[in-house]
Amino acid sequence: MKRIGLIANHQKPRAEDVLRRIGVKSAELGLDVCSKKETAAIVEAISEASIDEMLDSVDAVMALGGDGTMLRAVRALGGRDIPLIGVNIGSLGFMTSVAEEDLERAMDCLAADEIEFSHRTVAESIVVKDGKETNRYRALNDVVVSSGASNRVVTLDVSIDGEAVTSYVCDGLIVSTPTGSTGHNLSAGGPIVIPDTRAFVISLICPHTLSSRPLVVPDTGEIIIRGEDLSDSGLLLSVDGQVSQTLSGEEYIKVRKGTPGVRFIHLPGYHYFTVMSQKLGWKGSSGR
Repeated sequence: MKRIGLIANHQKPRAEDVLRRIGVKSAELGLDVCSKKETAAIVEAISEASIDEMLDSVDAVMALGGDGTMLRAVRALGGRDIPLIGVNIGSLGFMTSVAEEDLERAMDCLAADEIEFSHRTVAESIVVKDGKETNRYRALNDVVVSSGASNRVVTLDVSIDGEAVTSYVCDGLIVSTPTGSTGHNLSAGGPIVIPDTRAFVISLICPHTLSSRPLVVPDTGEIIIRGEDLSDSGLLLSVDGQVSQTLSGEEYIKVRKGTPGVRFIHLPGYHYFTVMSQKLGWKGSSGR
């Protein structure tokens, strides 16, 4: 790893201090770090490049912030097979596996190629109208179909590979990847799914029947979601909580596994369940 692209969240209070540390360490290691104009203006050692110029030339991308910054970085990749490493200067940071205090070690490992990879599934959501695909989105975390700002309930028909599953009366439905299982899915009562599981989770937002429960389904199938008896307000499609589109009554959603996925970079000694224990406060039995 000789050339590193940097995507930083400047709203984080310690962002400028961390950027300066990156500048010092990159000069020491002989790494070429580049980023957009706003970031490069802070530290002389960081060269300026547009997003496209950066992604056409780097060996890896470093996301500096929290999970939102990681999602923004994945969206910027646009399907490019460039590995991504997250440095957490946010609060929770499920996806950012490098703590702020380990920044210099992370850069040492990148320079020496002493790194590990985990491969993350993305969900591709396709908007269909009159038999034609009108929009296509990639989600690292989740695809959500809901009533949006309306407080009404919606009826969503779900099928998988042409086989009807059921009709859900609810405020919305979440199709989550394993990576996104610790996000909106978890808050809606869905299960945590370890990242290398080949599955999607279908979970509901405020279902209006007690028999509705989350489903774990293979990621080899195609999930179709249609709304019933929609009013003029339609539905809202949200992708990773960062991109949204209003859906009319004539439109429906297909969700399937997208290619390629995303490669996350981890430092030696990274363990998923150690991270989960730290982030979720798992303590075990107090009697032991």
